[in-house]
Amino acid sequence: MTRIAAVHGVLAPYRYSQREITDMVARTCLPDGADRRLLDRLHTSAGVAGRAMAMPLERYADPGDFGDTNDVFIETAVPLGEEAVAGALDAAGLSPRDVDLLMFTSVTGIAAPSVDARLVGRLGLRPDVKRLPVFGLGCVAGAAGLARLHDHLLGRPDDVAVLLSVELCSLTFQPDDASPANLVASGLFGDGAAAAVLCGARRGAGGPAVVETRSHLYPDTGHVMGWDITGSGFRVLLDPGVPDVVRKNLAADVDGFLTDHGLTRDDITAWVCHPGGPKVLKAVEESLDLPAGALDVTWRSLGSIGNLSSSSVLHVLRDTLAERRPPAGTAGLLLAMGPGFCAELVLLRW
Repeated sequence: MTRIAAVHGVLAPYRYSQREITDMVARTCLPDGADRRLLDRLHTSAGVAGRAMAMPLERYADPGDFGDTNDVFIETAVPLGEEAVAGALDAAGLSPRDVDLLMFTSVTGIAAPSVDARLVGRLGLRPDVKRLPVFGLGCVAGAAGLARLHDHLLGRPDDVAVLLSVELCSLTFQPDDASPANLVASGLFGDGAAAAVLCGARRGAGGPAVVETRSHLYPDTGHVMGWDITGSGFRVLLDPGVPDVVRKNLAADVDGFLTDHGLTRDDITAWVCHPGGPKVLKAVEESLDLPAGALDVTWRSLGSIGNLSSSSVLHVLRDTLAERRPPAGTAGLLLAMGPGFCAELVLLRW
């Protein structure tokens, strides 16, 4: 089976408390003297204590146009990605020359040559390394990336594959936008990166095994999450109906997936869930009827660093491996959701 040999997460260079960020948003998004009680309520209810950001806080009042913020994305994403991949390979006991495939995912910036191409020389990867940059999957990409690397390694069991996610969500902040979606996003999303090293069955690596994966794309839900691409950059689309989509669909999808492998929810010893936000997490808990504490690792990640889009579920996986240490031989389920609207499920064996 494919093995997840190591996961390493890193954060952007500047960290601020939620209160500092809320005050900045009030200064830049609200007219002088405007009532800020809605903003304060939205940021408090996000349950986030503080977040890492790609730029000093004062720069967000006037970040420039899309080209300016995208330049910051590239300048920040490359060293963050280098740190994440190097840390994951070191933890796996592998060298950059061992890597056969590098997948890069982000939904918060673009580059050509892509970030993965810029990392080949910096990391010392082989010049014949296969590369796969992916844009547009959003928050689901951490789980979907693991799933697609597993697909590759089933056919190439001697290979080593690396998934790199870099998400600099703060660069999508719109200082002229007082819409609820922008205010919610400005209180929830943070900046960071994560890398996971996966090894094919014949590599003999340790770590949890990927048993199987499943994707679900829900019809007529494309409006609930995504971006409007404008001259000033990415303007967030975030519909309040996201938790309802989760409640309507997730339980049947999870149960069907587990049943196909002779399992039930009671057999899952660790739930590795993307921290989409308090309302989404509560919808996951309720729809799956999870026991108390099942998503504690996810809740702690949300509170500590916010939602890092596709990087978040990899941070939660890293923390689960460090803190939970599920019993050997038992099953785990990694899940994330994102634009489309869609879900990705990854069945693990510890």
